[in-house]
Amino acid sequence: MIKKVAIIGIVGVPANYGGFETLAENLIGDSCPDDVQYTVYCSGKTYKNRKKEHKGAKLIYIPLKANGMQSTLYDIVSMIHAAFTSDVLLILGVSGCMFLPVLRLFFWGKILVNIDGLEHRRQKWGKFTKWFLKKSEAMAVRFANIVITDNKAIQDYVTEEHGKRSVLIEYGGDHVICDTSKKEERILNQYDLIKRDYSFTVCRIEPENNIHVILEAFSKSNENLVMVGNWMKSSYSIDLLNKYEDSSNIKMLTPIYDLERLNVFRSNCKFYIHGHSAGGTNPSLVEAMFFARPVIAYDVVYNRETTENEAIYFDNADSLLEILTNSKICFKLVGRRCLKLQKEDMFGIQ
Repeated sequence: MIKKVAIIGIVGVPANYGGFETLAENLIGDSCPDDVQYTVYCSGKTYKNRKKEHKGAKLIYIPLKANGMQSTLYDIVSMIHAAFTSDVLLILGVSGCMFLPVLRLFFWGKILVNIDGLEHRRQKWGKFTKWFLKKSEAMAVRFANIVITDNKAIQDYVTEEHGKRSVLIEYGGDHVICDTSKKEERILNQYDLIKRDYSFTVCRIEPENNIHVILEAFSKSNENLVMVGNWMKSSYSIDLLNKYEDSSNIKMLTPIYDLERLNVFRSNCKFYIHGHSAGGTNPSLVEAMFFARPVIAYDVVYNRETTENEAIYFDNADSLLEILTNSKICFKLVGRRCLKLQKEDMFGIQ
Protein backbone atom coordinates (compact mmCIF):
# COMPACT_ATOMS: atom_id res chain seq x y z
CA MET A 1 0.00 0.00 0.00
CA ILE A 2 1.36 3.42 -1.02
CA LYS A 3 1.78 5.92 1.81
CA LYS A 4 1.14 9.50 0.72
CA VAL A 5 3.44 12.04 2.38
CA ALA A 6 3.02 15.80 1.99
CA ILE A 7 5.99 18.14 2.48
CA ILE A 8 4.80 21.53 3.71
CA GLY A 9 6.48 24.77 4.70
CA ILE A 10 9.16 25.29 2.06
CA VAL A 11 9.49 27.51 -1.00
CA GLY A 12 9.44 24.35 -3.10
CA VAL A 13 11.51 22.18 -5.38
CA PRO A 14 13.71 22.23 -7.41
CA ALA A 15 15.60 23.62 -4.42
CA ASN A 16 16.73 27.21 -4.86
CA TYR A 17 16.39 28.83 -1.47
CA GLY A 18 17.63 27.27 1.77
CA GLY A 19 18.25 24.26 3.98
CA PHE A 20 14.71 22.88 4.12
CA GLU A 21 14.46 23.00 0.34
CA THR A 22 17.70 21.03 0.14
CA LEU A 23 16.26 18.56 2.64
CA ALA A 24 13.15 18.05 0.50
CA GLU A 25 15.24 17.71 -2.63
CA ASN A 26 17.17 14.85 -1.04
CA LEU A 27 14.13 13.12 0.46
CA ILE A 28 12.45 12.68 -2.88
CA GLY A 29 13.94 10.99 -5.92
CA ASP A 30 16.22 7.97 -5.86
CA SER A 31 16.27 7.74 -2.05
CA CYS A 32 12.47 7.56 -1.86
CA PRO A 33 11.12 4.12 -0.82
CA ASP A 34 8.88 2.39 -3.35
CA ASP A 35 5.91 2.49 -0.99
CA VAL A 36 6.04 6.27 -0.45
CA GLN A 37 4.57 8.93 -2.72
CA TYR A 38 5.69 12.46 -1.93
CA THR A 39 3.75 15.62 -2.67
CA VAL A 40 5.66 18.88 -2.26
CA TYR A 41 3.79 22.15 -1.76
CA CYS A 42 5.46 25.01 -3.63
CA SER A 43 5.02 28.77 -3.83
CA GLY A 44 3.31 29.75 -7.06
CA LYS A 45 4.83 33.22 -6.63
CA THR A 46 8.34 31.79 -6.91
CA TYR A 47 8.13 29.22 -9.70
CA LYS A 48 7.22 30.58 -13.13
CA ASN A 49 7.91 27.21 -14.77
CA ARG A 50 5.45 25.04 -12.89
CA LYS A 51 6.34 21.41 -13.35
CA LYS A 52 3.77 18.81 -12.34
CA GLU A 53 6.43 16.47 -10.98
CA HIS A 54 10.03 16.62 -9.83
CA LYS A 55 12.10 13.50 -9.15
CA GLY A 56 8.91 11.47 -8.92
CA ALA A 57 7.23 13.80 -6.40
CA LYS A 58 3.98 15.56 -7.22
CA LEU A 59 4.11 19.34 -7.03
CA ILE A 60 1.20 21.48 -5.81
CA TYR A 61 1.43 25.26 -6.22
CA ILE A 62 -0.13 27.63 -3.71
CA PRO A 63 -0.63 31.20 -5.04
CA LEU A 64 1.09 32.81 -2.06
CA LYS A 65 4.64 33.65 -1.01
CA ALA A 66 6.32 31.08 1.22
CA ASN A 67 8.12 33.74 3.25
CA GLY A 68 7.28 37.06 4.83
CA MET A 69 3.79 38.12 5.80
CA GLN A 70 2.11 35.44 3.67
CA SER A 71 4.09 32.52 5.06
CA THR A 72 1.62 31.54 7.78
CA LEU A 73 -1.34 31.57 5.40
CA TYR A 74 0.74 29.73 2.80
CA ASP A 75 1.42 26.92 5.28
CA ILE A 76 -2.19 26.75 6.48
CA VAL A 77 -3.61 26.52 2.96
CA SER A 78 -1.08 23.78 2.20
CA MET A 79 -2.09 21.87 5.36
CA ILE A 80 -5.80 22.05 4.54
CA HIS A 81 -5.28 20.78 1.01
CA ALA A 82 -2.88 18.04 2.13
CA ALA A 83 -5.23 16.89 4.91
CA PHE A 84 -7.66 15.52 2.31
CA THR A 85 -5.06 13.93 0.05
CA SER A 86 -2.25 12.64 2.30
CA ASP A 87 -1.61 10.12 5.06
CA VAL A 88 1.34 11.94 6.64
CA LEU A 89 2.17 15.64 6.85
CA LEU A 90 5.84 16.56 7.13
CA ILE A 91 5.83 20.20 8.20
CA LEU A 92 9.16 22.01 7.95
CA GLY A 93 9.19 25.00 10.26
CA VAL A 94 6.60 26.29 12.70
CA SER A 95 5.20 29.32 10.87
CA GLY A 96 1.75 27.77 10.32
CA CYS A 97 1.62 25.53 13.36
CA MET A 98 -0.82 27.78 15.24
CA PHE A 99 -3.34 26.02 13.00
CA LEU A 100 -2.53 22.51 14.25
CA PRO A 101 -5.25 22.41 16.96
CA VAL A 102 -7.84 23.09 14.24
CA LEU A 103 -6.20 20.69 11.80
CA ARG A 104 -6.43 17.93 14.39
CA LEU A 105 -10.24 18.23 14.30
CA PHE A 106 -10.44 16.78 10.78
CA PHE A 107 -7.05 15.20 10.01
CA TRP A 108 -6.39 11.84 11.66
CA GLY A 109 -3.12 10.98 9.97
CA LYS A 110 0.37 11.51 11.37
CA ILE A 111 1.89 14.96 11.70
CA LEU A 112 5.68 15.32 11.79
CA VAL A 113 7.17 18.74 12.48
CA ASN A 114 10.80 19.72 12.08
CA ILE A 115 10.89 22.88 14.18
CA ASP A 116 14.10 24.11 12.52
CA GLY A 117 15.97 26.49 14.83
CA LEU A 118 14.63 28.91 17.38
CA GLU A 119 12.79 31.14 14.92
CA HIS A 120 11.50 33.46 17.62
CA ARG A 121 15.05 34.54 18.44
CA ARG A 122 15.93 35.80 14.98
CA GLN A 123 17.02 39.44 14.96
CA LYS A 124 14.92 40.41 11.96
CA TRP A 125 11.57 39.82 13.70
CA GLY A 126 9.61 42.39 15.68
CA LYS A 127 8.08 41.73 19.11
CA PHE A 128 4.73 40.47 17.81
CA THR A 129 6.31 38.13 15.26
CA LYS A 130 8.65 36.72 17.91
CA TRP A 131 5.68 36.13 20.23
CA PHE A 132 3.69 34.51 17.42
CA LEU A 133 6.53 32.19 16.43
CA LYS A 134 7.12 31.16 20.04
CA LYS A 135 3.42 30.26 20.38
CA SER A 136 3.52 28.43 17.05
CA GLU A 137 6.51 26.45 18.26
CA ALA A 138 4.56 25.46 21.38
CA MET A 139 1.60 24.33 19.24
CA ALA A 140 3.94 22.35 16.99
CA VAL A 141 5.47 20.49 19.91
CA ARG A 142 2.10 19.84 21.56
CA PHE A 143 0.07 18.64 18.57
CA ALA A 144 2.64 16.86 16.38
CA ASN A 145 2.91 13.08 16.59
CA ILE A 146 6.66 13.38 16.16
CA VAL A 147 8.85 16.43 16.72
CA ILE A 148 12.10 16.38 14.74
CA THR A 149 15.18 18.36 15.74
CA ASP A 150 18.36 18.58 13.68
CA ASN A 151 20.80 19.58 16.40
CA LYS A 152 21.49 18.20 19.89
CA ALA A 153 21.29 21.70 21.33
CA ILE A 154 17.80 22.15 19.84
CA GLN A 155 16.78 18.72 21.12
CA ASP A 156 17.87 19.73 24.63
CA TYR A 157 15.94 23.00 24.28
CA VAL A 158 12.71 21.18 23.35
CA THR A 159 13.05 18.91 26.36
CA GLU A 160 13.79 21.75 28.77
CA GLU A 161 11.33 24.29 27.35
CA HIS A 162 8.40 22.03 26.43
CA GLY A 163 8.99 18.85 28.40
CA LYS A 164 8.73 16.67 25.29
CA ARG A 165 11.16 14.28 23.67
CA SER A 166 12.10 14.86 20.06
CA VAL A 167 13.76 12.71 17.42
CA LEU A 168 17.25 13.92 16.53
CA ILE A 169 17.94 13.64 12.80
CA GLU A 170 21.10 15.46 11.80
CA TYR A 171 21.81 16.51 8.24
CA GLY A 172 24.26 14.63 6.07
CA GLY A 173 26.44 16.26 3.47
CA ASP A 174 27.67 13.47 1.25
CA HIS A 175 25.27 14.50 -1.53
CA VAL A 176 27.62 17.37 -2.42
CA ILE A 177 30.57 15.14 -3.24
CA CYS A 178 31.25 14.91 -6.97
CA ASP A 179 34.24 15.01 -9.26
CA THR A 180 34.88 18.61 -10.33
CA SER A 181 38.55 18.19 -11.24
CA LYS A 182 37.94 18.77 -14.95
CA LYS A 183 36.13 22.05 -14.28
CA GLU A 184 38.19 23.48 -11.42
CA GLU A 185 40.68 25.48 -13.44
CA ARG A 186 38.03 26.92 -15.77
CA ILE A 187 35.71 27.98 -12.94
CA LEU A 188 38.48 29.45 -10.77
CA ASN A 189 39.83 31.38 -13.77
CA GLN A 190 36.34 32.64 -14.57
CA TYR A 191 36.19 34.33 -11.16
CA ASP A 192 39.89 35.25 -11.09
CA LEU A 193 40.56 33.00 -8.08
CA ILE A 194 43.66 31.13 -6.95
CA LYS A 195 43.50 27.91 -4.92
CA ARG A 196 43.84 28.43 -1.15
CA ASP A 197 44.02 32.20 -1.66
CA TYR A 198 40.45 33.08 -0.68
CA SER A 199 37.89 32.34 2.01
CA PHE A 200 34.38 31.34 1.00
CA THR A 201 30.85 31.46 2.32
CA VAL A 202 27.40 30.90 0.82
CA CYS A 203 24.24 31.92 2.66
CA ARG A 204 21.17 34.14 2.75
CA ILE A 205 22.12 37.75 3.44
CA GLU A 206 20.39 38.24 6.78
CA PRO A 207 21.46 39.89 10.08
CA GLU A 208 21.47 36.64 12.06
CA ASN A 209 24.01 35.25 9.60
CA ASN A 210 26.34 38.05 10.70
CA ILE A 211 27.16 39.15 7.18
CA HIS A 212 28.00 42.66 8.42
CA VAL A 213 30.48 41.17 10.91
CA ILE A 214 32.21 39.03 8.28
CA LEU A 215 32.44 41.84 5.75
CA GLU A 216 33.77 44.32 8.30
CA ALA A 217 36.52 41.92 9.39
CA PHE A 218 37.63 41.05 5.87
CA SER A 219 37.55 44.70 4.75
CA LYS A 220 40.17 45.41 7.44
CA SER A 221 42.35 42.43 6.50
CA ASN A 222 44.52 41.43 3.58
CA GLU A 223 42.59 38.17 3.14
CA ASN A 224 40.37 37.58 0.11
CA LEU A 225 36.69 36.69 0.53
CA VAL A 226 34.15 35.26 -1.90
CA MET A 227 30.57 35.49 -0.61
CA VAL A 228 27.56 34.14 -2.49
CA GLY A 229 24.13 35.42 -1.47
CA ASN A 230 20.91 37.26 -2.32
CA TRP A 231 22.25 40.81 -2.23
CA MET A 232 19.11 42.48 -3.60
CA LYS A 233 16.66 40.92 -1.12
CA SER A 234 16.37 43.55 1.62
CA SER A 235 17.58 46.95 2.76
CA TYR A 236 20.12 45.14 4.95
CA SER A 237 21.66 43.25 2.02
CA ILE A 238 21.52 46.22 -0.37
CA ASP A 239 23.23 48.50 2.16
CA LEU A 240 26.03 45.97 2.62
CA LEU A 241 26.42 45.56 -1.14
CA ASN A 242 26.71 49.32 -1.61
CA LYS A 243 29.21 49.58 1.24
CA TYR A 244 31.58 46.75 0.31
CA GLU A 245 31.18 45.95 -3.39
CA ASP A 246 34.16 48.12 -4.32
CA SER A 247 36.49 46.42 -1.82
CA SER A 248 39.42 44.98 -3.76
CA ASN A 249 39.63 41.82 -1.64
CA ILE A 250 35.89 41.00 -1.48
CA LYS A 251 33.81 39.39 -4.25
CA MET A 252 30.03 39.59 -3.64
CA LEU A 253 28.37 37.12 -6.00
CA THR A 254 24.67 36.68 -6.71
CA PRO A 255 22.99 33.33 -5.82
CA ILE A 256 24.54 30.22 -7.39
CA TYR A 257 22.60 26.95 -7.35
CA ASP A 258 24.92 24.94 -9.60
CA LEU A 259 26.31 22.35 -7.17
CA GLU A 260 29.47 21.68 -9.16
CA ARG A 261 30.35 25.37 -9.27
CA LEU A 262 29.75 25.75 -5.52
CA ASN A 263 31.85 22.66 -4.86
CA VAL A 264 34.79 24.12 -6.75
CA PHE A 265 34.58 27.20 -4.52
CA ARG A 266 34.28 25.11 -1.36
CA SER A 267 36.96 22.54 -2.11
CA ASN A 268 39.59 25.12 -3.07
CA CYS A 269 39.06 27.78 -0.42
CA LYS A 270 41.56 28.59 2.30
CA PHE A 271 38.87 28.88 4.97
CA TYR A 272 35.13 28.33 5.00
CA ILE A 273 33.42 31.12 6.94
CA HIS A 274 30.11 30.34 8.68
CA GLY A 275 28.33 33.26 10.33
CA HIS A 276 24.96 31.73 11.23
CA SER A 277 23.91 32.50 14.80
CA ALA A 278 20.30 31.26 14.70
CA GLY A 279 18.77 27.94 13.82
CA GLY A 280 20.02 24.47 14.54
CA THR A 281 22.22 22.53 12.16
CA ASN A 282 22.79 24.58 9.01
CA PRO A 283 23.09 22.34 5.92
CA SER A 284 25.53 24.78 4.32
CA LEU A 285 27.98 24.18 7.18
CA VAL A 286 27.59 20.39 7.03
CA GLU A 287 28.17 20.46 3.28
CA ALA A 288 31.29 22.59 3.67
CA MET A 289 32.72 20.19 6.27
CA PHE A 290 32.73 17.38 3.71
CA PHE A 291 35.45 19.19 1.78
CA ALA A 292 37.80 19.08 4.79
CA ARG A 293 38.69 22.74 4.59
CA PRO A 294 39.35 24.70 7.79
CA VAL A 295 36.11 26.14 9.19
CA ILE A 296 35.80 29.47 10.99
CA ALA A 297 32.32 29.60 12.55
CA TYR A 298 30.29 32.01 14.65
CA ASP A 299 30.48 30.99 18.29
CA VAL A 300 27.06 29.62 19.21
CA VAL A 301 26.16 26.25 20.68
CA TYR A 302 24.55 25.00 17.44
CA ASN A 303 27.73 25.54 15.43
CA ARG A 304 29.91 24.00 18.14
CA GLU A 305 27.61 20.97 18.21
CA THR A 306 27.74 20.57 14.42
CA THR A 307 31.51 20.91 14.23
CA GLU A 308 32.07 18.96 17.46
CA ASN A 309 34.15 21.86 18.80
CA GLU A 310 36.71 21.25 16.07
CA ALA A 311 36.54 24.58 14.24
CA ILE A 312 37.85 28.06 15.03
CA TYR A 313 35.15 30.36 16.47
CA PHE A 314 34.51 34.11 16.43
CA ASP A 315 31.86 36.28 18.04
CA ASN A 316 32.48 39.73 16.56
CA ALA A 317 34.41 41.48 13.82
CA ASP A 318 37.49 42.01 15.98
CA SER A 319 37.81 38.34 16.93
CA LEU A 320 37.38 37.27 13.31
CA LEU A 321 39.96 39.82 12.20
CA GLU A 322 42.37 38.49 14.82
CA ILE A 323 41.92 34.95 13.47
CA LEU A 324 42.50 36.12 9.90
CA THR A 325 45.65 38.07 10.76
CA ASN A 326 47.13 35.82 13.44
CA SER A 327 49.99 33.84 11.92
CA LYS A 328 50.31 31.56 14.96
CA ILE A 329 47.30 29.31 14.41
CA CYS A 330 47.50 25.93 12.71
CA PHE A 331 44.80 23.58 11.45
CA LYS A 332 45.44 19.91 10.86
CA LEU A 333 42.97 18.18 8.59
CA VAL A 334 41.98 14.75 9.84
CA GLY A 335 39.67 12.82 7.53
CA ARG A 336 36.69 15.04 6.87
CA ARG A 337 37.08 17.06 10.09
CA CYS A 338 39.07 20.23 10.69
CA LEU A 339 40.93 20.20 14.00
CA LYS A 340 42.54 23.17 15.67
CA LEU A 341 45.67 21.67 17.18
CA GLN A 342 48.37 24.11 18.09
CA LYS A 343 49.75 27.57 17.49
CA GLU A 344 51.91 27.47 14.42
CA ASP A 345 51.95 29.21 11.06
CA MET A 346 48.38 28.93 9.72
CA PHE A 347 49.43 30.28 6.35
CA GLY A 348 51.49 27.16 5.77
CA ILE A 349 48.37 25.09 5.17
CA GLN A 350 48.51 23.02 2.00
